[in-house]
Amino acid sequence: MHRILVVGGYGLVGGWAVRHLRAAGHDLDVVIGGRRPDEAAVPARESGARVVKFDTGHAEAGLAAAGPVDLVVSLVQDPDDNLLRATLRAGSAHLGIVRKADNVGRTMIAAADLAQRPAMIMGHWQAGVTTFATLAAAREFGRVERVELAALFDRADPTGPMTTGDSREFFDRALLRRDGRWENVEPTADIRTVDRGGPPAFDARPMGVLDVPAVAAVTGAPNVRFDLGVGDSCGTLAGGTASHEIYADLWGRDDRDMPAALRTVVSDPLGQAHLTALGVLIGIERVLGLDGALPPGAGVVLPETAIDPVRALSRLRAFGVGITTVPLPAAPSGTAG
Repeated sequence: MHRILVVGGYGLVGGWAVRHLRAAGHDLDVVIGGRRPDEAAVPARESGARVVKFDTGHAEAGLAAAGPVDLVVSLVQDPDDNLLRATLRAGSAHLGIVRKADNVGRTMIAAADLAQRPAMIMGHWQAGVTTFATLAAAREFGRVERVELAALFDRADPTGPMTTGDSREFFDRALLRRDGRWENVEPTADIRTVDRGGPPAFDARPMGVLDVPAVAAVTGAPNVRFDLGVGDSCGTLAGGTASHEIYADLWGRDDRDMPAALRTVVSDPLGQAHLTALGVLIGIERVLGLDGALPPGAGVVLPETAIDPVRALSRLRAFGVGITTVPLPAAPSGTAG
């Protein structure tokens, strides 16, 4: 039986991740770690998990309390990679979701140097969900020329303190690819309007998520960006609870060299934390080989190359996430560059 330590497993995303693991029916020994173990008592009891006190500043002590683990899932800030390094030195696999385009380099180098098992970096929007949707759609193209990604955050959708802090840091500087060149841009100077094709459009500004370099690398598209906007989600507009929406718009040529344009919309009626935790579940299943394929080898593992995007979308649908793909006009509209 695999033992998994979920650090931050009683937060919004962590709580959902633990519940998803149980709902998926995997036979796992789950340990929840955090600085305030008393707060984990109820979710641990509900999921049959064990609780240990865990502080990333003293990661070795927390790992010792958890006992030998196959995988550490880090859902907390680890700015100096203390948890990552301790995990890899202990011989465990690692999965983390908090790296951005401008700080992932040092983490990847540490992981490459120390990993004895897989170290998956999932600092993509909603832990890879945006990239999965994009790469699945890209399979319909012979050549992808432009990718415009956007997410709509609803203020009624609850977030934890880590997510709030992440959002502030993401907006410090944004990375995008324009005409085959990388650009670091000031987010407020590069706002675009996202047309939702029915619901009100929303303004969105670029963020430094890993989806941009990931999608550019896999598709070869010379124009890639990701933007985040705030507004009323489809769930709120329908009079229900806040949902979280992702829009993946692709333009290019099909296999007959004819113009092609598609939009994939991912909509989670239970919101962003539920969706992020599903991305984490998909990553866990891949690292441990619970998806039916052999686990990846030791070293840095990235979701865009390690995870089948079509299978990932199937997993999302199985947990109630709506995914639709529709044609787009032949040329992008709005203010995107």
